Amino acid sequence: MPPAGEYQYSESMSKTTRNLLASWAVIVIAILVTSCMPPLKLTPSDAGRVLSNQTLQAPDPGLKGPYEVLTIYYGSGTDKNRPEYRDSVSLVTDVVDASKLVTLGSSAKGRNRYWGFSPKEMPLNARVWYPNGDGPFPLVLVVHGNHNMQDFSDPGYDYLGELLATRGYILASVDENFINGGIRGENDARGWFLLKHLEAFESFNQESGNLFEGKVDMGNIALIGHSRGGEAVANAAAFNKLSYYPDDASLEFDFEYGIKGIISIAPVDGQYLPTGRKVVVEDVSYLTFHGSHDGDVTSFHGLRIYDRLKFNQPDSFNFKSAIYVYRANHGQWNTVWGSHDGGPRSGRSLDLRGLISAEDQRRFSEIYVSAFLDVVLKGDKQYLPIFRDHRVIGGWLPPTMYITRFETSSFRPLATFEEDIDITLGTEPGVSLKGDSLETWKEELLQLRSSNRNNTSASQENQAVTIGWNNRIVGSDTTRHGPPATYTVKLPEGLPERWRLSEGHTLDFMLGPTNTIPSPRPDPDIVLSKEDPGGRDEKETRASNESDEDELLIDLSIELEDAAGRIARVTLSDYGAIRRPLDTWILRRADQEKERFTDHWELILQTYSIPLGDFKADNQALDLEQLITIRFVFDRVHAGEVSIDQIGISDLDPAFLSARVERNY
Repeated sequence: MPPAGEYQYSESMSKTTRNLLASWAVIVIAILVTSCMPPLKLTPSDAGRVLSNQTLQAPDPGLKGPYEVLTIYYGSGTDKNRPEYRDSVSLVTDVVDASKLVTLGSSAKGRNRYWGFSPKEMPLNARVWYPNGDGPFPLVLVVHGNHNMQDFSDPGYDYLGELLATRGYILASVDENFINGGIRGENDARGWFLLKHLEAFESFNQESGNLFEGKVDMGNIALIGHSRGGEAVANAAAFNKLSYYPDDASLEFDFEYGIKGIISIAPVDGQYLPTGRKVVVEDVSYLTFHGSHDGDVTSFHGLRIYDRLKFNQPDSFNFKSAIYVYRANHGQWNTVWGSHDGGPRSGRSLDLRGLISAEDQRRFSEIYVSAFLDVVLKGDKQYLPIFRDHRVIGGWLPPTMYITRFETSSFRPLATFEEDIDITLGTEPGVSLKGDSLETWKEELLQLRSSNRNNTSASQENQAVTIGWNNRIVGSDTTRHGPPATYTVKLPEGLPERWRLSEGHTLDFMLGPTNTIPSPRPDPDIVLSKEDPGGRDEKETRASNESDEDELLIDLSIELEDAAGRIARVTLSDYGAIRRPLDTWILRRADQEKERFTDHWELILQTYSIPLGDFKADNQALDLEQLITIRFVFDRVHAGEVSIDQIGISDLDPAFLSARVERNY
């Protein structure tokens, strides 16, 4: 038996060894985890340059207005789980029968026991922020999306309620938590509930002695929805014009409220398919925005709703706008949800390091929601330029990158690439399309970076033309350049005169660069050999695909030509940033990221709107009523590829000229 001291020393060594082994184990595990988690990958921000101007001379719509804010709750007055809808209601509402729209399936017994009611007697609950004034005030409803039904979501838009009430709006945050959780196929109900809340407000407005008597402007209504709620507002806008529920005509509709605009925040799309088809919204203004780092709805599905939305009344002003917010996520639009888009434990799987702050994300929401409502419900067009060109409010916006789309009801299409498979024909009869010296020329369906859960499609459900060029010529001298490639839209005789084209119009189109760089052209003076039928040297081709700094930049010229051959030209980058797709990595583990997503980016096209007066400024002799050609000239960089869509003409509102950014990019 060893001496006591030796034994004790030996025991001490054993503990030390165990501690060392434990420490090494922690280190090894940390190394393994770190090795699976890639370095933070973000596209370098150009916000300092792109947002360097503040040309819109108007009050900041994200700041509070002059009204004192009052708040109330309305609801059943009997809510089992929500004291505010039991003990604090100022207005008692009737329950509604949603049994034709909501099916609880196997969870019915447990859900009915928890909530204390079934779909036959669901409540109309909401918290309301409203101005202390006589009114009448425009009415806005906001509705949450799907979430843990016991983690109540409706308080999460308090920041919008407080802001909008000071600015003269009534805002009600609608409680639909009782259809949250694991049930499916309920998005029609989410939209229908919004219309039943409008029905309640109509009653409040007409009831003698009601605190809202005469204070609600029922002719000026907007709906805001987040996530599943973002699709629900589109469903509500469509239902508002119908006489019957599409899935069961025994349920009659009698709504027809004055819904002027809808806003979809990071929406889903296609969860409700009446008669097996997507819902089409018509003749309302539309705003949608989405974060690049959304860990729940991981693709910009609001673009589909945007593309389907139709304007049938060009003389009645409406517009639609879509904004992609780099480094924003799904949950930070709601103060309850936070940054963990996949639930409380999703911090283990989501890489949260690149997110903008919750304050910045909601600051963006405040600006755009408030400005949209002022334009749509109050007719205040001073904020219209915000939606066409975000650079005009560079001093207000949080410093990140934005991609914006914009279209008004005055838009007249020349080429939308939707109508046929002939790549030489446009949309307007007589319009023809031509490419010259192009490496790529094809029309194709644009893709999203992922589908979402039960959504089988990863398509944007939108056709565009893809144009690729490389002005270098392969030969003995690889620096030789040929004439710049072009893509031309040729107008039929008489169309410019019929449309009365003038400096009061804009040339509009959407464009976005891809990550592809085509190979150089073969030298036409070199006879191609059988061994090299493509006429391209492998080394030179590979070198042309290297991502040197020049090839990361994209720019081009836009030309107009009239019947007399007079040409005017502008540079596209003067009208907005032209960026390759923004890097989007949302998961901690690189292997899971590559397995789940088709690409680590999403191709979002940007709208460019060029006043025809700018072409006249370049060449005063240009005759716009004799215009024959619109030409994309790829002369600013030697190689690249872009997708182009929605080429057409719009009326130029004077508000745009007063706020335009002058060639700052």
